[in-house]
Amino acid sequence: MRRHLLTTAAVAVVALSLAACGTTEPSAEDSAASGKTAEKITLTDDTGTKVTLDGPAKKVVATEWNVVEDLITLGVAPVGVADVKGYTAWNTAAPLTGDPKDIGTRGEPSIDTVAALAPDLVVATTDLSPAVVKQLRKVAPVLEITAADAADQIGTMTESLDLIAKATGTTDKADAAKKDFEASVAEGRKALEDAGLGGAEIASADGYVASNQVSIRAYTGGSLLGAVNEKLGLKNAWTVEGDESYGLATTDVEGLTGLGDVHFPYVANDADGDAFAGPLAKNAVWKSLPFVKDGNVYRLPDGVWMFGGPRSMEAYIDSLVDALTKK
Repeated sequence: MRRHLLTTAAVAVVALSLAACGTTEPSAEDSAASGKTAEKITLTDDTGTKVTLDGPAKKVVATEWNVVEDLITLGVAPVGVADVKGYTAWNTAAPLTGDPKDIGTRGEPSIDTVAALAPDLVVATTDLSPAVVKQLRKVAPVLEITAADAADQIGTMTESLDLIAKATGTTDKADAAKKDFEASVAEGRKALEDAGLGGAEIASADGYVASNQVSIRAYTGGSLLGAVNEKLGLKNAWTVEGDESYGLATTDVEGLTGLGDVHFPYVANDADGDAFAGPLAKNAVWKSLPFVKDGNVYRLPDGVWMFGGPRSMEAYIDSLVDALTKK
């Protein structure tokens, strides 16, 4: 599969105008020096909060990995990123650019570190606690986007990108990214159909070990991966109900016995281990599952972020189609 590495999707529009002074029109350099390069931008974020910017934001801090990806895709190198090491391990579709400062964890960013960066804008998600957002608003304007919505994951993804693009004056790149994502979906769907896999049953998952017990996360039809699977013409085999935000459900190895003969792609990362190739490999129940016996278990490449933007979803499509069609 051809990997698409263009920018992420969105359709917002930002009106920019150069400010003139005196009786002569200033040069671009004079306008930049005067600080009057753009009109103010007023946005309403996903919490209903109005956010006013002096112009397209250039120095941006991101508290969650999906919005980090969005910024990079739009050509905006964030000056501050939550958990740089984790992002680097889990998202290779949109590598970090520049030299962003690590602002702490995604759930507890350092307010002092963010303040020291003097950002034009902080982009956060609704997963961040209101108390932390309140503190961040004392430092800079904060744009909150919906973290996830099982009712419409792809729509939520693109709408979030629209909002960030509007705040950063990058709607042209966002439009190109959306077209690229749709092209990737169409190409992947055709490849699967050509391989006789149209309508094939799929159960995307990841897994982790806690207290010596393996837990398996099911990416139901309400998840972002589940939504992409369905756009590719695949049928989601999970019957468990996912949560209202991320469309995820948790089960154990016994819970896999009802899946039947499915394709089972899973996401893992060397940084956090592989529950399927590790602890489950010798498990009698696991080894008895039809899709395990048939060799229909696929570990996707490291760096596919399951909750990212269009670039991550393009990487997922490429790796999924490659795995299924090369069997």
